Parts: sequence; structure tokens; C-alpha cells
Amino acid sequence: MIIQVTNLSKFYKTYKRGSGLGEAFKSLFKRDAVIIKAVDDITFEVPKGEICGLLGPNGAGKSTIVKMLCGALFPSEGTIDVAGFSPARDRTRYVKEIGAVFGQKSQLIWDIPPIDSFNMNKAIYGIDNRLFKDRLDNLTRLLSTGDIINKPTRVLSLGERMKCEFIMAMLHNPGIVFLDEPTIGLDVIAKSNIREFIIEMNRKGTTFILTTHDLDDVERLARKIIIINHGKKVFDGNLEALQSELGRKKLVELRLQSGMPGIWDSSIDISGTVIVEKKSQLELTLEVDMDIISIGDFVSELSKQTEFTDISIKELPMEKIITEIYKKTGGCNTSA
Repeated sequence: MIIQVTNLSKFYKTYKRGSGLGEAFKSLFKRDAVIIKAVDDITFEVPKGEICGLLGPNGAGKSTIVKMLCGALFPSEGTIDVAGFSPARDRTRYVKEIGAVFGQKSQLIWDIPPIDSFNMNKAIYGIDNRLFKDRLDNLTRLLSTGDIINKPTRVLSLGERMKCEFIMAMLHNPGIVFLDEPTIGLDVIAKSNIREFIIEMNRKGTTFILTTHDLDDVERLARKIIIINHGKKVFDGNLEALQSELGRKKLVELRLQSGMPGIWDSSIDISGTVIVEKKSQLELTLEVDMDIISIGDFVSELSKQTEFTDISIKELPMEKIITEIYKKTGGCNTSA
């Protein structure tokens, strides 16, 4: 395992303060301490060469975990081992082994071209001239950046800048890269390019830790998923296990034949099946519990009750599954 986290906790101390001038005056002399558990006794492992999605609502503790994994924060309790390093204790040596791309925080210098920022990283990490050129040529080819690395960062589009952010993070050939909302605000084409790059670098052995609210990123990239809510781990497994978290259910989109009253005007009489959406008089969506009835038996029973011209069978949306997990584990936090 390249990452081993054991009984990890991060506590913060804050103080109660009432409203009004009187309460504010009292707090100058006596304050009641409150302990905030941002991360509460979390244990997990990430294999080398994995793409791991770290998910959770705002305020769940994801960013705090990533900061501890990067070495920016010391844990209050527990241990972290990343590639043989204790991130906070071995920070000077450890930072040479990791990279980071934060969708809302740039590593590039605004008024100079990305190539100058790349050269700055070359000096910081002591990268050999030939090795630097080979890596830069390879990364610019994979990301199709062309001449944009020679333009001032401030004139680049968001998609162009994010490509350069990835080059900046990968030039020193890190074994582990932390991604925080790497596709936020990007158009469909730019997202596809970034995802293809992540997959290609992962094939070459780079381990990625991905935190995002874009569930398309999770479905297309992550093989291992960890879900955090209220500072606690509430799920740890692969995508298949997550999809079966609510049971083996399928969504069936159905288009009825015109003029058929069918199941629209009545409750559906098929065991393990419920109507979840009625789009029009001819279109509706059903949820089928495959632990109760197989898809083959469902279609057979459906054919006896109505006539239809089109049918589509899909997995439950990732958004629905994760929302239900949040609800089961105490709802969503509202703080960022």
C-alpha cells in the first residue's frame, strides 16, 4: 500500500460566544471551549497505482484529510504513512514525491508565461536539463498545449490554464498526485482532455487522490472510493460496491405505445418495482429491485400489463446513491 492511514483524527479548539455587547464583554474574562472534530478516527489504505476518489459534502472533512496527507497539517491523533514518509514530519523530503492540482488555486504566476513557472519548478526540484526537456515535451504532447505555454498565464482560458497546472504538478515525476476539483468550471471537451491525461499518467504508475463534487469524474476515473461525512468514514470500497450500496437496483426508462393506458393510470403490479418519475403520458421511469425480481422476469411481467415501444435499463445514478448514504449517516453539512 502506498498510503496507510490509521485512526486519523484532527481536532480544533474554538470558543463559544453569545450575541450582543454584554456577551462579548463576558467573553473577555471567561470563554467556554468547544472541541470541533474535523476528522474523527479514520482508517483507510490506498494501493500503489490507484485512482482513489475522496468524497463528501461540504464541511465533511475531505480538505482536512488532504492537507494532512500533503503534510500541511499535523494530525491530532493517529498515523499517516505515504510511500514510507510521515508527511508532516518528513515534509522537506516528502514534497519531492508528491504533486498537487487545485482547481480553485493556481500554482502558476499570473503575469508570466507558464514556461517560466515550469523553469522555476525545475530549479526548485533540481531537475536535470535533459530530463526536464524530455518530460516537458512529453507532457505538452499528451495535453496538446502547443504554444500556449509561451503566453502570459492571465490570457489563457480556464481549460488551457488547467492543462498547464497539470504540467506544473507532473514535471518532477511525483509518485502521488492530489487533485482537488481538477475539472471545475471546464467545458465538456476540456474535461475529457484532462480525464484522458489522468488515465494515461495512471497507466504509467502515478497514484491519484481525487476530491471532487463532479460525480462524472468519479465514475470515469476512480476505482476506489472513500466517502466522508461529519468527519467519519461512511464508505470504503470500489465503484461496484458503491453501486450496490442501496441494493441491486436498476432504473428502467419506458416509452409506452400511443393509446395504451397501461401502467400510467394505476399502480404498477410487479413485485419489487415502483414508478419513480412520470415524464409524460407515454414516458415514465421505474425502479426495479433485482433482489426481488430479475430483469428478465420484470420485462416478461411488464409485457403482460402494457405495450411499449422503447425500453432502457440503467444503473442507479451515482448522485442518488451518494445522497442516500449522506442521509443515512446524518445528512449533509452546510459549512464549507
